Amino acid sequence: MKPIPVESPLKGEWMVLNSPGTKIPSHGTDALAVTYAFDLLKVNWNQKPLKFYKKSVLDYFLGRIHLSDCYCYGKPIYAPISGTVVEALDGYPERDPVQPLRDISVAFKNAWFFDPKKQSIQDVAGNFVIIQGDEACAVLVHMKKGSIKVKKGDAINSGDLVGNVGHSGNSTAPHLHFHLMDSPNPVTAKGVPCCFREYELYQNGIWTKVRNGIPKNKDRIRFK
Repeated sequence: MKPIPVESPLKGEWMVLNSPGTKIPSHGTDALAVTYAFDLLKVNWNQKPLKFYKKSVLDYFLGRIHLSDCYCYGKPIYAPISGTVVEALDGYPERDPVQPLRDISVAFKNAWFFDPKKQSIQDVAGNFVIIQGDEACAVLVHMKKGSIKVKKGDAINSGDLVGNVGHSGNSTAPHLHFHLMDSPNPVTAKGVPCCFREYELYQNGIWTKVRNGIPKNKDRIRFK
């Protein structure tokens, strides 16, 4: 299937994680239509090792990293496609501070034992929005509690503000998880490949414009 071009759901510089440009399925599973999903994280590229937070590595392992210390927390999220909002669920709590052992255990538990017949999809997605377009449905998840700006039934254009980056659901750090799927229900849908209509890739000290590209894991990219 040819990847569907979409607009950027974010602005500025981001690091790509768990990309279908590196492996498929990108998250190691086809469940919940995440076959071609992207995770996008903001880091300080001048730090070694790269970190998604402002404090020390010791602070991270001691559970001293609050959401406000994370570079991408609260950054705006935009609709990558035009269409109709078919689901917008908010109100799911976030975990603060960020604690690696706890957050990884939550992710592991949900990855292996999530049961859609007994649990809410929010246990995995957290606060999320699904937009149904002409070719596929776009899913934006792990959003900040109280940040969602749209409601079910709203008509939306690509580029419209949807909400903000958060740390809800099956999240090991504040980031945006994004993917396309072939129907509005993540439990029964299948993943659909997509590419970003335009972004810039940083390599060897140079920013290069890319059109209809699929960035790879750990790529440094920039959206206008």
